[in-house]
Amino acid sequence: MKIVIIGGTGLIGSNVTNKLRQLGHTVIAGSPSTGINALTGEGLSDALENADVVVDLSNSPSFEDGPAIQFFQTVGRNILSAERNAGVKHHVILSIVGTHLMEGMGYMRAKKIQEDLVKSSGLPYTIVRSTLFFWKF
Repeated sequence: MKIVIIGGTGLIGSNVTNKLRQLGHTVIAGSPSTGINALTGEGLSDALENADVVVDLSNSPSFEDGPAIQFFQTVGRNILSAERNAGVKHHVILSIVGTHLMEGMGYMRAKKIQEDLVKSSGLPYTIVRSTLFFWKF
């Protein structure tokens, strides 16, 4: 199965990419550093050609209301449009438990907007909601 991971070189994405490759899938790790920029749309069409699944692990570089909302709206629309054009069969996003309960926080509102875009896209989807986690640098 061909799977494109948007955010595939990040902390979570690199681990998901490695696990899926170990299971024998063809995995494209999408990020600006690999020529796939979901924010600008650069490289999306080519990467999604013949893809079965897209896993969106993209993350806003800002937690501020306006930039986070703009990021998730733009990235979500770009990915979903490219998926429809390529005939992708399934869309997966990583979200956060309780986004609908914490819309007073800009980042959580942005994640809820991302979820709503996926729900209204008409594409088959899965939303994986995780609790917040922290890691040591």
